[in-house]
Parts: sequence; structure tokens; C-alpha cells
Amino acid sequence: MSPARNDPGLIIIGSGFAGLCMAIRLKQAGYHHFVILEKNDDLGGTWRDNRYPGCACDVPSHMYSFSFELNPAWSRMFAPQAEIWDYMRRCVAKYGIAAHIRFGRSVERVEWDDSAGRWRIATATGEAYTARAVVSGIGALHVPSVPEIPGASKFAGAAFHSAEWDQSCDLSGKRVAVIGTGASAIQFIPEIAKHAAQVHVFQRTPPWIHPRPDFEIPPAIRATFAAAPPVMRAFRDGIYWLLEARAAGFAVHPRLLAPLRWMAERHIERQVGDPALRAKVTPDYTIGCKRILLSSNYYPALARPNVDLVTEPVAEISERGLTCADGSAYDADVIIYGTGFKTVEAIAELNVAGRDGVKLQDVWRGGVEAYHGITVTGFPNFFLLLGPNTGLGHNSMIFMIESQVQHVLSCLRLLAADGGETIEVKASALRRFNDGIQRRLGRAVWSEGGCTSWYLDANGVNRALWPGFSFEYWARTRRARPADYVIR
Repeated sequence: MSPARNDPGLIIIGSGFAGLCMAIRLKQAGYHHFVILEKNDDLGGTWRDNRYPGCACDVPSHMYSFSFELNPAWSRMFAPQAEIWDYMRRCVAKYGIAAHIRFGRSVERVEWDDSAGRWRIATATGEAYTARAVVSGIGALHVPSVPEIPGASKFAGAAFHSAEWDQSCDLSGKRVAVIGTGASAIQFIPEIAKHAAQVHVFQRTPPWIHPRPDFEIPPAIRATFAAAPPVMRAFRDGIYWLLEARAAGFAVHPRLLAPLRWMAERHIERQVGDPALRAKVTPDYTIGCKRILLSSNYYPALARPNVDLVTEPVAEISERGLTCADGSAYDADVIIYGTGFKTVEAIAELNVAGRDGVKLQDVWRGGVEAYHGITVTGFPNFFLLLGPNTGLGHNSMIFMIESQVQHVLSCLRLLAADGGETIEVKASALRRFNDGIQRRLGRAVWSEGGCTSWYLDANGVNRALWPGFSFEYWARTRRARPADYVIR
């Protein structure tokens, strides 16, 4: 059957790294009967949406790419957004994925038809699809989190989230208020400070920051990588194990995070001379409790004469600017929200109904959970990529995506080998898995480090991160265990 038809064997939702990896691996396995439904008019997910000044990866380029499609041409150690987006488009072209993508197809409902043993997928355009299996590759970084601040709608100037950057807004000579100091904010603040008349940075909690070892990769090195792929792969492997070593403090004991704290403290000492500013940017929680960020130009940007760091909570926004809890007021022409994403909510808001019409939101009312973050009891032939408790705080998410795709393929092979129609994780396996990782997470720095973060849900439970080494996750997901699944 042609993938142009509305009854493909498998539907992939989303064309970011997760969706593309699933598609490529399916084709490599000889399966071509699938369609990718993408809500926007272009592929790329996070790397399509985020186009703010200074946007770049915070994982070394050679690790932030598919293991089966290494790129010798990365120009920098930490690739900028445009280069990553180009890499994704080259992968689509090389592996013939474009014919499978349907752009402008926002998925509104995914419902299991018990009698037919098929998934019914409805899009906002009114199209309906039928599929034997569904793979959600929507990820967690696509729903911007904008704080509800009284009076925000009254603001007379431009206001936007960093993931929805207003490219028509010229910040030259403007008074800019930046709310938030997360991973995106520390990248764009140094860039906009070069042109804005004044930048007020409103910080709720300071992040721990390490120096960013970014540099241009010399042409000779790139040529060597292109001519000798084993050398490039050895370089990538070295990066992997260097990053993986950082997980010891997360997976073994927080005491092992001491070297990382020393690095962060030395970074502050070297780059922040003003004692008052140094006090403001020094966190009071255990390093690793929130995401450790990378930047070598954020602290110098805060020291610029046209930049000031405000630590009082924002109480209200007026037509002219912002007022803090202590009554101090700041006029602004533009407000930029660098406040991250609704990560747990993005997964929980999937409008999916499984067996007997049971909704995923109802199953997850007590908290999002999935077996290895991939499968959920009561939802046959339904798979999550970048699902709950699969995030990392130390290494590349591309590695986790590839591990999850391998697990999905293993499930599909298991289904085919048994001649079955559906595969579904047993409730006992899901319960055993999640009880185990929550026990580990309860002892980890994310729960006992003295901070709140986007890793935690409304009940303070970590639903975002994998509590160990990434190679452990790879080993546990490599092959689906028949004893953990029911095949009908």
C-alpha cells in the first residue's frame, strides 16, 4: 500500500528527532507502510521552533546526532540551531522520509477501536486515519510555559516566549525585560544585550553554570572525520563516556557531585567580580537538583552596564512595564519569557483513548508513568518516545531516543513472530518498573537537593528523568521481554 493513503500500518506523531529516528529505523528494517503527522508546516520539532539569538545545542555536536548518521561537517563543538535543523533535513532527504510526512496535520484525537483492533486518528483538518500502531514522537519541549502574572494582557509593547521569538521585533535601543534564567535565557541574554538599550533580567532561582567548551572545529579535523569514519566514531565514543561519568552523582550518590560544584563555583569566581552580583548568581541548593547549564558569556553579560539582575519576584505587569513584590518598577518596551516548557503536562495532555474508551489522562490522574517510558497498560500497539522518566540531565537525548526506537521495533518483531494482532504491557510489569525507579528517584539529588524544578510534577514527584546511567537504560530496553507483554 502507498503511504499516501489514510490507512497506513503505523502512524508516527511529530517530525522532530524522535519521529524521524522512528521513521528511518522502520525503513531500514524494510517497513515502509507508515505516515508521519506533523502539526506545523515544516519538520524539526524543537529545532524548528526555537530560533532565538544564540540558540545552540548544550550537548557536544558529535553526540547530538544519530549513531547511524554521524556528521563529519559539524562546524563547532556545540552546533547552532540552524546547523542542527539542516542536519535533520539532510537525514530526511537521505533516507527518503519526505514522502511519508503530512504537514499541517495537528492530531486532535487518537482512539482505539476495540471491534476493529485499530487506532482511529483524527486531525484538526478533518482528516481521519486508521492504523494498527501509533508512535507518539511529540517530545516534551514543545508547549511553552508562560507564567500567569497579573496584568500581563495590559502590556502595550511586544511580548513573546523564547520558543515563539518575534523575528520582526527589533530590539535595538529598546528596554527589554527578560523573565527567567533557564537554558534558553542564558543563551539569548548575551546576544540581545549587545543591541538593547537596557536589559532587566528577572531571576527566580539562579542556575548552576559550567563553562561552555565551545570552539570552531578546524577544517583539517573535519576532513579527517570525513575520510576516516572510525576516527570520528572514536571521538564520539570518548564524548559519550566523558558525559556519562557525570551521572555518578545522580545515579550513585550526591556526594560524587562535589567536583561539579567546584567547577561551577570556580566559574563564578573567575567571571563575576562584583560581590553583590556574585551573591545573586550563586545558588543555595545542591548542584544537579536543577539542570546544570553551560555558558561562558552569560555572567559577563550580566556585568554589562546596560544589564541588571533583579531577584525580587515579579508581582504585576502594567501597560508600561513590570512591578516587583517590593514595589520597585521597571519600564520596558519588550517582554521576553525565557521560562521553559510544560514538560510533564505536554505528555499528560495527549488526547488518547485506549481499550474500552479509557483516556490516557484518566489513567495518569495520579501521575504520568509508562513501562520504560514507552508502553502503557490498556493501550495496545501504542508507543511513546521521550515518555515519562526518560529524560537525562547529563548526556544526549538522541541516545535515549535510539534506545526507545529499538525497543519499539523489538515489540513489533515480537508481535510479528507470534502472529498476533496486538501487543500490550502487563500491568504487573509496569507497576514493578515504576515502583523501582521512583524508589531510586526518591534518594536522588532531584528530590533531596533543596530545589523545585520542571523535573517534578504538581505533587513533587519526578516524572521526567531517568535515575541512572544511560547505558543501563539502553541495556534494559534493547529487547522487549515476552514475559512483560501480552500478545493477543
